[in-house]
Amino acid sequence: MVKGKGADILRLIVAVHVCQAAGFIGSFFTRPAISTWYAELNKPRFIPPDWVFGPVWISLYLLMGIAAFLVWRRGLHHQVVRRALAFFGVQLVLNVLWSFLFFGLRSPLAGLIGISILGIAIILTVRSFLKASRNAGLLLIPYFLWVSFATGLNLSIWWLNC
Repeated sequence: MVKGKGADILRLIVAVHVCQAAGFIGSFFTRPAISTWYAELNKPRFIPPDWVFGPVWISLYLLMGIAAFLVWRRGLHHQVVRRALAFFGVQLVLNVLWSFLFFGLRSPLAGLIGISILGIAIILTVRSFLKASRNAGLLLIPYFLWVSFATGLNLSIWWLNC
């Protein structure tokens, strides 16, 4: 069994890769729809250019991975760590699910429902991370803010296209 700094490095690599993998999986639903269905939708004026989304999500997944690592390194023998990582896993699945609902199913309404549930899951994750590691919880704040903004975009797109 790897111990000490070696274990921490391995945990960090795994945590970041798991988060980036979620983004990669979500992109299977997103990429094909960007230049076709999504391009034809009416969008609000405050929507960022398409090229912004990739770098933002890559950065957020990196922060999420670091946050998960900070919690995980406290040890799975702690109930607070197990609970926090369970919430984290749920919100990560919901994150991928949103891409499927919005882009894969081409449904702004299904996406809006999904991202609303994701927002609640992120709040629960942030709260549980703060209990396990203050820094980990704080690292998730940009993610929460971006998903809140994305919820507004999703709502606006649904409204403009229903």
